[in-house]
Amino acid sequence: MSVIAAVLIVFATIVAMEGVAWASHKYVMHGFAWAWHRDHHEPHGNVLEKNDLFALVGAAMSIAMFALGSPWIMGEGAWPPATWIGLGILAYGVIYTLVHDGLVHQRYFRWVPRSGYARRLVQAHRLHHATVGKEGGVSFGFVFARDPARLKAELKAQREAGIAVVRDSAGA
Repeated sequence: MSVIAAVLIVFATIVAMEGVAWASHKYVMHGFAWAWHRDHHEPHGNVLEKNDLFALVGAAMSIAMFALGSPWIMGEGAWPPATWIGLGILAYGVIYTLVHDGLVHQRYFRWVPRSGYARRLVQAHRLHHATVGKEGGVSFGFVFARDPARLKAELKAQREAGIAVVRDSAGA
């Protein structure tokens, strides 16, 4: 496999993982796996959250792809592109950790962006946390953020329709 093809697979996987993360966040974390995700939406003084278990799921996906691409594990049945998909999943996990846990929730460092896309990410995710409970909500992605003004309008519409309970400080 050429270097260009490998790089393209890694990049495409990173982009695709944002879609996987969005769908997982909206339908799994705010659905049947709310028991793991709930503490992420509630104040607590713990260093770790049950929500952090989802990182292990992502790691397992990456490891599985590395295994599928490995001739040492799979022998003649190895599928080389799987190695690059595994690397893309790993890269997305690093990006997620730095952006979501680091920048947005400031678990690893303290920096409040005053402008630009980093500020937009923080605003969008804070609007995601504006709802009480698992129902309703906006901005389920982690790296791509929609316009906060549109997200506020969507939250307001959800509140008025009775779909979501929005905290008073959300500005919706």
